[in-house]
Amino acid sequence: MKDEEKMEMQLKEAKHIAEGSGRKYEEVARKLVILEGELEHSEETAEAAESREEDLRTGDQALRSLMASEEDCSTKEDKYEEEIKLLEEKLKEAETRAEFAKRSAKLEETIDDLEETLASAKEENVEIHQTLDQTLLELSHL
Repeated sequence: MKDEEKMEMQLKEAKHIAEGSGRKYEEVARKLVILEGELEHSEETAEAAESREEDLRTGDQALRSLMASEEDCSTKEDKYEEEIKLLEEKLKEAETRAEFAKRSAKLEETIDDLEETLASAKEENVEIHQTLDQTLLELSHL
């Protein structure tokens, strides 16, 4: 159960990171569009244009990094989902084995009870036969 909870926590963390990455991606993309628009519509000095280009490169690098991070998180999420599926299958198998063991124990108890009843009935039968033999012997002496 702890492994499953740990994996669920990791999955939530991966989803949170992926969501954060998506937001950052959108923000960088939006800034990129704004910066491209500003570059096209304004007449700036060469120094300002170079600064904007550097911002674009930085934004592009950040965007690529976020995309790679998002892909890694997606891969981890898929892996965790598969692990959860396997653990759920193992849990079902364990529950089935536990139920079988419980039923087996109950059957063993029933068998023991029936064997006791049979032994008691056999003893009672022997006693009845002895009594019958004794009675027949007494009748034959009469």
